[in-house]
Amino acid sequence: MRYSLLKKTAGAALLACAGLAIHSQALAEDWPTKPVVMVVPYSAGGPTDVVARMLAIPMGKSLGQTVVVENTVGAGGTIAPARVARAKNDGYTILIHHMGMATAPALYKKLPYDPLKDFEYIGQVLDVPMTLLSRKDFPASNFQELLAYVKANQDKVSLANAGIGAVSQLCGMLFMHQIGVKLTTVPYKGAGPAMNDLMGGQVDLLCDQTTQTAPVIKDGNRVKVFGVTTPQRLSTMPNIPTLDEQGLKGFDVKVWHGMYAPKGTPAEVINKINAALNVALKDPVVVQRIADLSSELVAPDRATPQSLKTLLESEVKRWNTVIRAAGVTAE
Repeated sequence: MRYSLLKKTAGAALLACAGLAIHSQALAEDWPTKPVVMVVPYSAGGPTDVVARMLAIPMGKSLGQTVVVENTVGAGGTIAPARVARAKNDGYTILIHHMGMATAPALYKKLPYDPLKDFEYIGQVLDVPMTLLSRKDFPASNFQELLAYVKANQDKVSLANAGIGAVSQLCGMLFMHQIGVKLTTVPYKGAGPAMNDLMGGQVDLLCDQTTQTAPVIKDGNRVKVFGVTTPQRLSTMPNIPTLDEQGLKGFDVKVWHGMYAPKGTPAEVINKINAALNVALKDPVVVQRIADLSSELVAPDRATPQSLKTLLESEVKRWNTVIRAAGVTAE
């Protein structure tokens, strides 16, 4: 009797699992039947937001549904990942985020999510260099003069960033650490407001992504540029030297971006989103606009779930070492 009951229970469980699998597969085949929300951790007009809105249109066309960009701002970019980690794992809520996914574990003592455990990976998106800028009337005309001025004035010099935990904060802190100074940092609620105040002369310095800074640099009249943060010069702005070649040896900050979904999102749905992402990465309008911003879309072999997973794992380790050595914290 007991064996028969156990057998019936096991059989019912197997049938239930099979039913769930069939139901899940059917949902994945029909997906999407409504708009997809792409969550951005930073304010409208900022670098990550610009990229998201570029991708949303061709991705939506590929999926046959609108991709709606929503800005979920706050706590140094950690509120948005927490929101997506808690979202229903049906593919209708996804996240686009930069290397902040890798730096947050070292910057924050407590995170409401685990970047390595609470997400499915969709694929890498693009790499964005950064540039070190000043207000146009800053009393230095080249990088060596800049170094001399900030070392002599230290806390009298203001260094803007896009908010606690933003890559502009990390770049600025690494810059201060490497040259041995402590400037007055001014956090903003996004890169857009920080850039506006830099151009308006309210703050002295800003290190930010080329998606935000390239148009302003190319304008030629609103800011001064002192260098790029990558080891090689940018092909789109070859006259701007790197910080490395100007004396900050080993200074290398490139902002990579990836796309994620809540843990447990069906593989069939992930594959559809990934296919739409790859279509968007080949879209002529996106390609041209990204090039204009001195950034680089990833090759197809990097726009995959496994590639993003491998990158995130290695970057979490790398930045944990760098941030702890620099004594940087977001709290």
